[in-house]
This record gives sequence, structure tokens and C-alpha cells, in this order.
Amino acid sequence: MYFVISREAILKPLQLVSGVVERRQTLPVLSNVLLSLDPSGELSITGTDLEVELVGRVKVEGTTKPGEITVPARKLVDICKSLSDDATLEFTVDENKMIIKSGRSRFSLATLPAGEFPNTEEEPGTIELSLSQTALKSLLDGTAFAMAQQDVRYYLNGMLFELAADYLRVVATDGHRLAMQTVAMSNELSEPVQLILPRKGVIELGRLLTGEEAEISIVFGRNHVRARTSDTTFTSKLVDGKFPDYNRVLPKGGDKLVIGDRLELKQAFARTSILSNEKYRGIRVLLSNAEMKILANNPDQEEAEESVSVDYEGDSLEIGFNVSYLVDVLTVLSSEKVKMTLLDSNSSALLEAADGAGEAVYVVMPMRL
Repeated sequence: MYFVISREAILKPLQLVSGVVERRQTLPVLSNVLLSLDPSGELSITGTDLEVELVGRVKVEGTTKPGEITVPARKLVDICKSLSDDATLEFTVDENKMIIKSGRSRFSLATLPAGEFPNTEEEPGTIELSLSQTALKSLLDGTAFAMAQQDVRYYLNGMLFELAADYLRVVATDGHRLAMQTVAMSNELSEPVQLILPRKGVIELGRLLTGEEAEISIVFGRNHVRARTSDTTFTSKLVDGKFPDYNRVLPKGGDKLVIGDRLELKQAFARTSILSNEKYRGIRVLLSNAEMKILANNPDQEEAEESVSVDYEGDSLEIGFNVSYLVDVLTVLSSEKVKMTLLDSNSSALLEAADGAGEAVYVVMPMRL
């Protein structure tokens, strides 16, 4: 195996792929990346942790000698990063060692045979869809924060993708809050299909998206999802489980409508949170005509109070929330105004863009304070 490539060309796909590789591995080959050069001069760089696999592709010019080998991911990234921006790297495999030369630098890396590297089998796709990277990035960014982390209900440690004839919807919840976003699109489906992408898969897929208008094609199989862009292929296992019925979580019958300035509310909540209880993050919201008061206190008898002008008419209401959950929602919403729909102090709040057509909906459960 032999090829010459610029630092700039190899570093980007290498960093992307090495993000999947876990540092502490039971199998030594899993802390390596697979370098594979085909006769046409396309270099593929593959990393996997057996749950998520990422392949970056880059074209190599000049004289090449095809082959494949695995090398330590972290060390290869560090070597490439340490060289000057305009460096050119020469890769050669010699007696089970990967020799990298650049200018006056020479590195010799240990390798493992490509045959030991786990291969994700191609499985027939059952559903295929194509959308812009911008649209998918917006869906993930707007909902990923609500996924659970290490919950025993393992199906919550991921994101639900629901595909129907006229929409793609993603839903994430950790049992205390829920984020849901929908994008209109036409799919050839007679009835909705639900699939759960694991947390790590969601995060890595998000890193892959550049936010360009370029298309990304996604194929959902029985056990895997595979996404392809022009120079990367992402594969992730799906979570085998049943996602809770999110429609039952969406609050119904809320008659108290509050409309406020998103940025003003976000800053007021953020300031109040400084003096909230560090463990429970609880704050109290007091609603009265045209005003929202936000109160926080902590075990050290410290208190914070904010008053924000809002568009609200109706009975006064006092309700407790985890302030972090509210700040998260107000961070991802992009509209200037936000609409909160409330029923009473024991019911969840529904948050959405005041001018939105319900594409992004957020539910935050109340807290007893």
C-alpha cells in the first residue's frame, strides 16, 4: 500500500471518523481505523465501535498502490494535526508497520490486519428517503437535547424517527420533557413506521451534517440505518424496543396562553437559575395579567426574582419547573416570540414558536416545589 496526500485532505475525514472510535476497547482493533485504497485511487477511512460505523472517502492523486490496513486512530490524528498546514504526507506499509513521512519527519505506526476489522453487513433497505442536510440538521439540533442519558428504559436513550406518507417526524424524551419536530415530505408508505436511533448514532450523524443544501440519502433497514453523503457513509444499529406513545404526553385542553419574547425569557430564566437549588434546578413561575414573575431560591437562603412582560390575560397561576429544561427549549427555538400553553399547576406546559405551524413542539413537565 502506498499513497501521497496533503494534510488538509486527510485530516477532515480522519477527525470525523475517529470520533466514533472509543478509546478504551476490549478488542484492540476497535481503537484502530481501517485505511483502504482501491485501484481507482479512492481512499476510505473507516471507524466503528460495533454500534456506529463511519466511513470517510477522499480521492488520492498521483502514483498509488492499492491495499488495506488498520492503524491506531488517535495516534494517526495526532500525527496529522501536529504537522504544518501545507504538509504533504507519504504513506507506505512495510513489514506490518505503517511508515508516514512528511518533510524531515518520519513516523512508524503499529498495524493490525484489515481482516480483523469488523464489517457491517449490507442489509436490504426497507425504507429510503432523501432530504437536504440542512433540514435533517435542523430536526436533530431541535430535539437531540431531550434524549435520555443512560436511562434503564433503554429505548429513551435515543431518538424516534417516525415516517409516514406525508411527513418525517423525530421525537426525543427523557420522561421529564419531550421535543418533537416534523418536516413535510412525501414517502411511499401506507402506514407510519417507527424506528429508534441510539443516542451515539444521533450525535455522530449530527456531526456529519455540514448544514449545506446538499442531499443526504437515508436507508432504514430492519436492524440498521445507513446515511450517505457525497464523501461519507454512516451506519448505525437501531434500538430494538418500543418508543412510548408521544401523543399521550402532549398536553390537551390548555386554556392559558402566554406569548413572550423568546430571548428576554431565556435570559430571565438563565439569570434566575444562578440561585436555584443546584441539584433540582427548580424555579417558580407566577403568572398574572401581562406579567410573568420568575422566582428561585436555594438551601443557602439566597433568592432571585425576575419580572418579564408577557402577553397574557386570565386567572393567576403558580407553577414550578426545572429551569434547565425551559432554557434548553428557548435555546433551540429560532422564532422571536414563544407561545406557552398551560392548564394548571399540575399539568405539563406546551411550548412552541408563536408564529410556527406546529413543526416544533416541546413539552415540559411541572415540578412540585
